[in-house]
Amino acid sequence: MGDRYSLATSLGELLPHLQGPWPPGLQAYYAPRQEVCPGEPVLLQRQEHGRLQVGLALWGLLPEWAKDPAEARRPLSARSETVNEKVSFRGAWRYRRCLLPADAFFEWGGAPKRPHRFARRDGAPFWIGGIWERWIGPDGSEIDTCCILTTEPNGLVRPIHGRMPVVIPMGLEEPWLAMADGPGLRDLEPLMAPWDPADWQVTELDRGT
Repeated sequence: MGDRYSLATSLGELLPHLQGPWPPGLQAYYAPRQEVCPGEPVLLQRQEHGRLQVGLALWGLLPEWAKDPAEARRPLSARSETVNEKVSFRGAWRYRRCLLPADAFFEWGGAPKRPHRFARRDGAPFWIGGIWERWIGPDGSEIDTCCILTTEPNGLVRPIHGRMPVVIPMGLEEPWLAMADGPGLRDLEPLMAPWDPADWQVTELDRGT
């Protein structure tokens, strides 16, 4: 998947989909963004201590065992097919899945390569499946980070790019976010398969991203 997505949806449109308490002051400072970029704080829906909540995390996963945040590799995405196997991802996959609200994502492709914008035809927001981590420093400081899960491309994305984000249908927030054992995690695998592109559209852009 590319390294940009959009969350230009107004807060009023998002509120019906976001469940649980927000970090203090976040609703007042929320602003729609045409492009969300790596390293920026991103809005997410997660479950912690058995409760749904809205949170912020930096895009680029920092493993909890990393010694130095400044030098650690911070992936933007993880392959859904192997997320349960990789040391950097498997703990978050089992216990800290999340959902990132978006209304479009961008991929580079074609000849010559150009950015392409993928969105629902009705313009509605959707969930991108992800995982998150909390890094705790020696002084007790905390950094929440996340990355996006990707899957094989469907017929709409395949001509442009070899991967696409996992999209979780609205209404399946609780089963996706709930803590799960081995069989429970396997039950989530169909949600990460290439999704039906029937209600989606792609627009080729003239500018860089």
